[in-house]
Amino acid sequence: MTRPLDRRHFLTTAAGGATAAALVAAGDTTASAAPAPAGGPPTAPDTRGGKAARAAAPVVQPFPLGAVTLLASAFKDNQSRNTAYLRFVDLDRLLHTFRLNVGLASGAAPCGGWESPTTELRGHSTGHLLSGLALTYANTGESALRDKGNRLVAALAECQARSPRAGFGQGYLSAFPENFFDRLEAGTGVWAPYYTIHKIMAGLVDQYRLAGNSQALDVVLAQAAWVDRRTARLSPAQMQRVLETEFGGMNDVLADLHAVTGDATWLQVAERFTHARVFDPLARGEDRLAGLHANTQIPKAVGAMRLWEEGLPDRYRTIAENFWRIVTEHHTYVIGGNSNGEAFHEPDAIAAQLSNNCCENCNSYNMLKLTRLLHFHAPERTELLEYYERTLFNQMLGEQDPGSAHGFNIYYTGLAPGSFKQQPSFMGTDPNMYSTDYDNFSCDHGSGMETHAKFADTVYTHDADRLLVNLFIPSEVAWREKGITWRQTTTFPDGAGTTLSVVAGGAAHRLQIRIPSWTSGPSVRVNGTPAPGTPAPGGWFTVERTWRTGDQVEVVLPMRVTIEPTPDDPDVQAVLYGPVVLAGAYGNSAGTSMPRLDAASVRKTADAPMRFTASAGGATVSLLPIARVHHQRYHVYWLTGTPPPPPPAFAAWYRFDESTGTAAADATGNGKTARLAGGASWTAGRTAGAVALNGTDGHVVVADNVLAGASAYSVATWVRLDGQPAAWSRIFDFGTGVTANLFLTPRSDSGTLRFAVTAGGGGAEARIDAPALATGRWTHVAVAYGGGTAVLYVDGAEAGRRTGITVEPRHFGNTMRSSWIGRSQYPDPYLRGAVDDFRVYGRTLTAAEVATLARS
Repeated sequence: MTRPLDRRHFLTTAAGGATAAALVAAGDTTASAAPAPAGGPPTAPDTRGGKAARAAAPVVQPFPLGAVTLLASAFKDNQSRNTAYLRFVDLDRLLHTFRLNVGLASGAAPCGGWESPTTELRGHSTGHLLSGLALTYANTGESALRDKGNRLVAALAECQARSPRAGFGQGYLSAFPENFFDRLEAGTGVWAPYYTIHKIMAGLVDQYRLAGNSQALDVVLAQAAWVDRRTARLSPAQMQRVLETEFGGMNDVLADLHAVTGDATWLQVAERFTHARVFDPLARGEDRLAGLHANTQIPKAVGAMRLWEEGLPDRYRTIAENFWRIVTEHHTYVIGGNSNGEAFHEPDAIAAQLSNNCCENCNSYNMLKLTRLLHFHAPERTELLEYYERTLFNQMLGEQDPGSAHGFNIYYTGLAPGSFKQQPSFMGTDPNMYSTDYDNFSCDHGSGMETHAKFADTVYTHDADRLLVNLFIPSEVAWREKGITWRQTTTFPDGAGTTLSVVAGGAAHRLQIRIPSWTSGPSVRVNGTPAPGTPAPGGWFTVERTWRTGDQVEVVLPMRVTIEPTPDDPDVQAVLYGPVVLAGAYGNSAGTSMPRLDAASVRKTADAPMRFTASAGGATVSLLPIARVHHQRYHVYWLTGTPPPPPPAFAAWYRFDESTGTAAADATGNGKTARLAGGASWTAGRTAGAVALNGTDGHVVVADNVLAGASAYSVATWVRLDGQPAAWSRIFDFGTGVTANLFLTPRSDSGTLRFAVTAGGGGAEARIDAPALATGRWTHVAVAYGGGTAVLYVDGAEAGRRTGITVEPRHFGNTMRSSWIGRSQYPDPYLRGAVDDFRVYGRTLTAAEVATLARS
C-alpha cells in the first residue's frame, strides 16, 4: 500500500439462482453454507444493464467454506487468534469517522494508524473487517460473528442514507468526504480514495454472499451506482489519469456484482478501471513492472481474471496469466513474496534488492487470490499450487505473532541480513513491528483479518467426479453432493506426508493428490497396500474406487535439503527443506552483513518441530522454518562460495582525459576500464579533461569488482556541482544493489553531504554527515576507511568521521557488479555536474595523503 511523501514508500444457498460457474468464479471467497435471509439473493439474473455476459466455466471449483474444517495445527492456531480479534474489536471505534463524515454523533475513541481521523485512507479497515467477519462465520458458523457483521452493515447503511444531507452524492459511503474524488480527478494530490471504496464494497459483497446479509447487497449496489455516476462523466483520458492513483480491486468487486446480479452495467463500469499503461504491456507479455508500486498492480490483475471469468474477452485472462508468470518467475523471493520498498524492480534483481522492507504481506495476500483463480481453470498446472504452498507456509503463516492473543501481523517479511519480526516497543513504529489493537491499522493489519480467516479455502477443490487434495493441512472436508467426508491427518511440514481417511459416508469418485516437485521417492498406499502406479513429482496421483468409511490413503513425500541461488548472484543462496524456507535464528545478536554459509554443513537435528544446524560465519547456527522465527533477528539469504581476494592498494584511477568514445582508461594499469553511459560526455576538467553528467541519465559505469573483497578502502575525486543537487543523487555508489553498497551523496534527506555503507539495506546504514558542498566550483571529496573507522574529507580537511563500523566491501558478496559514478542503486536522481580525477584504493589513505590530493 503506497503512502504519500514516503520514499519507500457463492451465493449463500440454492435459494440464490446464480449459476455454479458464477459461484466458483466470483473472486476470492467461496460459497457459504449460511442460509440466505428473506429478500436476499435474486432468484434469477437481473439484466437491467443489458444482456449478462456468459461466465467462463471453471474446470474445478472450491468447496463452501463451511464444508472444510481446520483441525489442530499452526493454521488453526492463527485462525483462532484472528477470530479472537474479530470478536474483540469495537465497531463504534471503527465507525467513528464514518459517522462524523455525515454529521452523525459519535462518542467513540478514534483509532490510530491509517484509521486516524486525519489519515486520508481512513475507512479501509472497516472493509477488511466486514470480510473477516463474513469469512470466519462462513467457515466456523459462529453466529456471534454473523450478528456483529449485521450490526456493522446496518450502521454503514445509516451513514450512507445520511450522505445527501452531508452534501455527498446519493449512495456515497466512506469515512472521508467526497471532495477527495474532486482532488483525484483534478490531479491535485490525494492518497488512494478508490482503494478504500474497494475495501468497503468487497466487504459488503462478502457479507451478502457468505453471511446472507441482504442489506449489504442494497448498500453495495447503491455505492456501485455512485461509482458509475462518478466515472461515467469522465472522458477516457481523464479516467486513465485517475487510474494512475492506486484503486485497489475496483474491477474485481464490480465483476463480483455482475456475478451476483447478472446486471451487465457492472461489467461496463468495471472496464473503466482498465489501466492501459499497465495492461497493454502485460497483454503483449512484456515485463514493464520495474518502478511500479507492487500492490497497486496485483489487485488489477485479479480483476482482469475476474472480468474474463464474467465473459469479457480472452485478453483479460492473458493479462492475468502473463502478470502471474512475470511476477513469480522474475520478481519473487524465496519465500514467495515480492517487492522491495513496496516496488517492483528490474527482473531477476533479488540479491540486489534485499532489505527489511521486502515482501509486503498484502502483496502475497493478493497474489494468492490470483493464483487460486488461475487454478480453478487450469488444475493440471501444479506449479500454481507449488507457488501457493511456498507463499502460504513461509510468508503468510509467519506474518502473525504467535505470542499475541489477537493475532497481530507485520507489514513486511524482511529478507535483509539481520531482519526481524518484533513487537512495537522494539523499534518504535517500524513496519516490521507487529500491529496492535487500535494504533496501527495499516493495509496489512486489514488483509491479515482476511488471510487468517480463510486458510480452509484452497486445501481442496473438486469437479463432479474428482476430489483434489491441493495442500497438506490438517482438516476435514464434507463433500455433501457425494455424501462423503474425508479427514486429512498430517504434521506437515515436520512430517513428510499426509494420511487421508474416509470418516463418514461413502461414494465412488477419483481422489487426486498433488505430488510436489520438491519430493523424491514418493509413495501412496491404500488401506496398507501400495496403490497401482508410480507417483511422479510435479504432478497428480489418482486413486479411483468406491470409497467406504474407514478407508485410508497414506501418502509419503520425502523431503530433502536444497539450496536455491538468487538469479542475479548465484553465490547468494537460501536453504530449503522441501517447500520450507529455513532461516538462521540469531536472537538479538545478528549482525547486519550476510554471513558466509557452508552449504554442505546443513544438518537436520530434530524432526518435530524440525530444526537444523549449519556452519555460517565461523559459528554454528540453528536453522528454523521462517514462519516460526519470531521476536528475534534472522538471516534467510547467505553468502556461499570462495571469497574474493582484496583489491590492489591502488585499485583504479580515472583521469577522464579522453575526448572521444565512451571508454575511460584505468591509469593504474589494472585494467579496470570504466564506461560513460546515458548522457555522460567529455568536458573540460579541473586539470585537462573530465566527465560531464547531465542530471538526467548520464553516469559512469565503473569496472566490476573494483572493491570486491576489500577490508580497507579509499575513494577520492574532484566534483563540480552544477546548481543545487537533487536529493539522493550520487557522486559515487559502489555495491551489489540496495542490499549492499557504499555511497556518497551531495544531498541527503537532511540536506547534508553524506557517506553511507551497508550490507543490510538502507535501514542498516552506517553514516557520516557533513555540511553541504558548494556549487559551481571544483571541490575535492574523499572517504578513507580502515579498522572500523571511516573519515570523510572535503578539500583535504576532515569533515566527519564514524567509528565502530562493522560492514566492509568484503561483506558485500563475491562480486560487485553495480558500481557507478553519478548514479544510485535506488531509482534516485542522477548527478548534475562534472567529475575529474577519480581514484579508488584498496587501502586507507592518511589525512596527509588526502590533503596532498586536494592540493594537486
